[in-house]
Amino acid sequence: MGAKAKKALKKNMKKIAASAASSQLPPPQNPKPSADFLPLEGGPARKAPVTSQPLENKATVLYIGRIPHGFYETEIEAFFSQFGTVKRVRVARNKKTGKSKHFGFIQFEDPEVAEIAAGAMNDYLLMEHMLKVHVIAPEDLKPNLWKGFKCNFKPVDSVQIERRQHNKERTLEEHRKMLQKVVKRDQKRRKRIAAAGIEYECPELVGNTQPVPKRIKFSED
Repeated sequence: MGAKAKKALKKNMKKIAASAASSQLPPPQNPKPSADFLPLEGGPARKAPVTSQPLENKATVLYIGRIPHGFYETEIEAFFSQFGTVKRVRVARNKKTGKSKHFGFIQFEDPEVAEIAAGAMNDYLLMEHMLKVHVIAPEDLKPNLWKGFKCNFKPVDSVQIERRQHNKERTLEEHRKMLQKVVKRDQKRRKRIAAAGIEYECPELVGNTQPVPKRIKFSED
């Protein structure tokens, strides 16, 4: 055996002995877990909390904004029924006039259906209005959100109220006070006309000594 062959054999024997020694080493004591992140100001490494189960989606209520005129409770329920079962719908309205405030709420039975409907209808062009639809978390819902949603809204009839106010019976004292208000308004009007340099003869008003004229009553038809 030559000198080169002996050197090569010694190298191979050393490699085999080193690999055998490393395989027999005992495992390290108390291995440190790998850190998910390190704090900015130093300190021990921290592991991110492990969630056992994903958070369950329980949101079933959607907010609908920029509702166009004519798209009310009946139309909203019929339109959104294509996604799934609708439990209830409410459109925000003015308490006096009953007109829509152009936003409302809708509730589905299934949370997954609500999420799909929100993603499909957000920024949807309907009757020249770009709808804004998003899911409302259960903790953000107001307790009185659905209060009275089934009631048929009856706006205040201002004409009927004014008619009753005009036709009600008044005492002589009430007539006298009403006449005094009319005289004061007439005097202020005369002063404004005179200050403007306009020559105008205002008609005389009925005095307190004359009998009070009868008021014309309007029918309720």
